[in-house]
Amino acid sequence: MFESLTTKLQNVFDRLGRRGKLTEADVDAALREVRLALLEADVHYTVVKDFIARVRARAVGAEVMRSLSPAQQVVKIVHEELIATLGEPGTLNLNGPQPVVIMLVGLQGSGKTTMAAKLALRLRKGGARPLLVAADTYRPAAVEQLQILGRQIDIPVHAEGVEPDPPDICTRAVALAKERGYSPVILDTAGRLHIDDEMMNEVAAIKARTKPAEVLLVADAMTGQDAVRVATEFHQRLGLTGLILTKIDGDARGGAAISIRSVTGVPIKFLGTGEKVDAIEPFQPDRLAGRILGMGDILSLIERAQEAVEFDEEQARRFEKKLREASFDLEDFLTQLRQVKKMGPLSQLLEMIPGMNRLAAEITPEMTDGRMRQIEAIISSMTPAERRHPEIINASRKRRIARGSGTSVQDVNMLLHEFRQMQRMMKQLSSGRGRGGLLGLFGR
Repeated sequence: MFESLTTKLQNVFDRLGRRGKLTEADVDAALREVRLALLEADVHYTVVKDFIARVRARAVGAEVMRSLSPAQQVVKIVHEELIATLGEPGTLNLNGPQPVVIMLVGLQGSGKTTMAAKLALRLRKGGARPLLVAADTYRPAAVEQLQILGRQIDIPVHAEGVEPDPPDICTRAVALAKERGYSPVILDTAGRLHIDDEMMNEVAAIKARTKPAEVLLVADAMTGQDAVRVATEFHQRLGLTGLILTKIDGDARGGAAISIRSVTGVPIKFLGTGEKVDAIEPFQPDRLAGRILGMGDILSLIERAQEAVEFDEEQARRFEKKLREASFDLEDFLTQLRQVKKMGPLSQLLEMIPGMNRLAAEITPEMTDGRMRQIEAIISSMTPAERRHPEIINASRKRRIARGSGTSVQDVNMLLHEFRQMQRMMKQLSSGRGRGGLLGLFGR
């Protein structure tokens, strides 16, 4: 989401770094560019004004100007002030009388129903017994959508169709949860195309009757300043306890994520990072600030790997031994490819690696997904012997593999060529002589 902003900021800091010693005029010129980049990213103008003032007050001090690496000091100050702007990480309040009620509110199209399922799945992984409640009776598809999602993740859904009154549905759902030991109860309330009194009165009634521990606004980060306006209005009318920003993986400018906390005073608690039902992560301002500035986010990458990959210590040892001995074959590669696919789009993973954000911006999901499917089809069309010993694959075998995978002999040749290159890189890595990676297999 922040590709354009990240690139512009990195260009500013690169130019600053080439100057050596900095003058006040140098800092002011750089901050003018930072200000323009933030405004173009749709960050709220008052947030930009306060942010630039705080950075300048610290950056033009004698301590920074006389340091051996003033440009690095300026980047450090920008990073720290960006974290301060994003606010403290928000945590869910799951204490209090059982069952704990979590109420989701928002406009239509924000991803609220899907987010209810994502949140339920995440909480169940943490040991909870959640109950989903279909309280959006105005959009018949919403009830059916939540029921389908509930079946997919094996979490119960309380639904009464589209006729009953939503506050009554929610009240009965909480009573049912208490009787059967479910907690938390996640209420998927009705959305509207725009904020109106009828909608606000209904969610206010649900809040009064169910006494939720959390009232979370689900906002579409791609709507920019509209998301900030919606959050402000909901907070004034309902008293929000937190925000969930969806579509953070989109290609919009991303300014809402930076300014929404400062403008509303409401903490961001979760980010929706994709379409999959497990594509949700807790909001960590220091990590998001690192991604925005192109510093990467290794901790989130590790956490995503741990969640997505079934960790087998014995398998990990065997894989490490193969890498060390440079005996990594196509069978191993297919296993690793399938595990990487579980972690999300390659472009998202690259954004989390320091210095790789520019490459991530060049790689489209269509490019990597299509190439991954093609590689998987080609390797799956090989015999076990061919996967373990690709050197035995002659012309007739290549024709058979191409027919079986729906690709061409040229595609098979390309994969084998790139795999041999990767093997050579791994030999260099195992001897400490070089650096390499899997990126060549995805269109580089």
